[in-house]
Amino acid sequence: MYKTVVIKYSPKAEVMAKIVEEKANEMLKEGYEFITMSITGSAKAILVFKK
Repeated sequence: MYKTVVIKYSPKAEVMAKIVEEKANEMLKEGYEFITMSITGSAKAILVFKK
């Protein structure tokens, strides 16, 4: 099973990295493994997880 999560607008790389790390750790606790991510032109990120 795959799950995608959209990270809110984060134009600064340091802030986005912290948000991605927090979300990946949160999802790991729920049994999801972080697979990949894509950053959009509007400074959002799409994270893909697999259970």
